[in-house]
Amino acid sequence: MHPVLKAFVCGSISGTCSTLLFQPLDLLKTRLQTLQPSVNGSGHVGMVTLLFKVVRTESLLGLWKGVSPSFARCIPGVGIYFSTLYMIKQQFVPDRSPAALESILLGATSRSVAVFCMLPVTVVKTRYESGRYGYVSVRGALRNIYRSEGVRGLFSGLTATLLRDAPFSGIYLMFYLQTKKIIPYDQLDPALTPLGNFGCGTLAGILASLATQPADVIKTHMQLSSEKHHRTREVISLIFRDYGLAGFFRGAVPRALRRTLMAAMAWTVYEQMMSKMGLKS
Repeated sequence: MHPVLKAFVCGSISGTCSTLLFQPLDLLKTRLQTLQPSVNGSGHVGMVTLLFKVVRTESLLGLWKGVSPSFARCIPGVGIYFSTLYMIKQQFVPDRSPAALESILLGATSRSVAVFCMLPVTVVKTRYESGRYGYVSVRGALRNIYRSEGVRGLFSGLTATLLRDAPFSGIYLMFYLQTKKIIPYDQLDPALTPLGNFGCGTLAGILASLATQPADVIKTHMQLSSEKHHRTREVISLIFRDYGLAGFFRGAVPRALRRTLMAAMAWTVYEQMMSKMGLKS
């Protein structure tokens, strides 16, 4: 098997594990970001309150609403990201660990490729999780969006998604590789290596999530709007008018938890599998 294909398989498997475990956090993040503001300002809803509301009204399995489009996006999407990253690294920095700026460029470029390829499925996933659309299947949803909104509807939120995901992956990869240099792996019990990788991934994920949260809120609002507010500038004005500056950080807790844990797990599983296949990640 070609090394790039091996990287794709390892990435896809790691994406499957992390998506299944942390889908409820993504659903809660989407619901929190799209809650309508109350007239008197007293309608603040926290993550735990919303969690119980979803379980009460939609059952425990309701927390996994949108898992089908999440799988359809993440399994190939994470595979595309890791295989692209592996290919670029082998092309430009094959014999050494990339420097900080190189890490940002590697992560951002690889994620941009994956985002563009998987954005139509991301739009479907966001609409599934919002509870506002009655789509029956991923394929049917894609067909419905294309018929009613055209290609533009399938790629709504592209700018905001790139502004969120490319910097996230770049910042994440930089912090992940830099923190790994601090840990003395040569003195560490090999059995503890995955734990060390997970710890580095967790720290990197928290920092990257906070830096890109406003872009995630903008992206969610753009993808849930089927007719109006297609332009990024208009959506920014709308969020600020309705929610104020704090509106750009709605859903930050579940998103930070999910993105941090998903990325940490994905990288841990990916590196372990690549190591078993005799490849340097």
